[in-house]
Amino acid sequence: MIKRLLMLFAVAMVVFGVFAASVSESSAPAKGQSVVVTDMVGRQVEIVPGSYTRVVCIGAGALRLYSYINGSDLLCGVEDIENKTLQNRPKMFDSVALPYHIAYGSDFEKLPSCGVGGPQAQTAEAEKILSCNPDIVISEYEDVDKSNALQEQLGVPVITLKPGQSVFADPFKDTLRLLGKVFCREERAEEIVSFVEAETQAIRTRVEAIAEADKPSVYICGLGNWGTTNHLMTSPNFPLFEAANVKNVLSGLATKGNQSIEKEKFVAIGSDIDIMIIDAAAVKNIRPLYAEDPTMFDSVKAWKEGEVYLQLAFNAYYTNYELALADTWFIAKSVYPQLFEDIDMNAKLDEITTLFLGQEMSEQIFAFPTSKGACGRIGSEFFK
Repeated sequence: MIKRLLMLFAVAMVVFGVFAASVSESSAPAKGQSVVVTDMVGRQVEIVPGSYTRVVCIGAGALRLYSYINGSDLLCGVEDIENKTLQNRPKMFDSVALPYHIAYGSDFEKLPSCGVGGPQAQTAEAEKILSCNPDIVISEYEDVDKSNALQEQLGVPVITLKPGQSVFADPFKDTLRLLGKVFCREERAEEIVSFVEAETQAIRTRVEAIAEADKPSVYICGLGNWGTTNHLMTSPNFPLFEAANVKNVLSGLATKGNQSIEKEKFVAIGSDIDIMIIDAAAVKNIRPLYAEDPTMFDSVKAWKEGEVYLQLAFNAYYTNYELALADTWFIAKSVYPQLFEDIDMNAKLDEITTLFLGQEMSEQIFAFPTSKGACGRIGSEFFK
């Protein structure tokens, strides 16, 4: 009787195993199966994840974001601004470090043009894109109607990104996850997201116990438009300050985001500025102003006391997210030196660029003209 029951149990287990396997196989997506994804501007786009072999990236920041996920693999064309061998191209960012160019610029140079690109380019060049014969387009032209029209013209999926300017915010993380899904690189996307979150927490853990009364007041300047930014361009809610638990001297302003304050306002708050952080993007505009008026910073307490620091220019052809993360460490180290005395900025920058782009880059980044003096303290001699 016992033997008969054991035999019946064995048969039942075999039958159940076959049934479970068939359910699992039927519920798993078949290889090459199409799915519908929602891109970052809310468009529903049908794709076949992992099937693409010819990729074009258009618009400010699209190629950078793609390179974080997939390097230079599968690219079949780049915008002229990304190919430094071309003479007739936008060159306004050639003096600034773009880490994705350090990593993959030699690959970009071998690819045909999919359009001019650059800050002045407001629409995609469909004919140029078609000449590259892509099977998918990654776009940073954040317009629903234009994206739909381009997709119809090209006859291939157009995935529109909208990562925002903050490395700490959800739009950036969601953009990486979207690219990870499109190219079956979900693990790679989560690797970057997890790293950013771990770095953010590591900074916050060091500074979370600082009482509000013990925080120095800090002024950030040199943000915003690359060509026009100067010491008056600032932000009352600078994301890097928020991540590093830094007190913004202008936090009481109602307006959010990057904005220019008047000279009178800058002079008025000067005595309250314990520390001043200048983005390296502004140096080329500040130097001639300082030559005309060497007293322009005399009202600033930080200038008098030698507490002025230069961060890496992280906003060039949209946000260089790895540099924004490195700048956050530098800001925290500058404002709270005793809490970050063990942090070597070259080593930290190498750690970050290795995770984002597979290479240590600090030496190359600091060799760029715009990076001279970055991640360090500066004084009047710097602007002469």
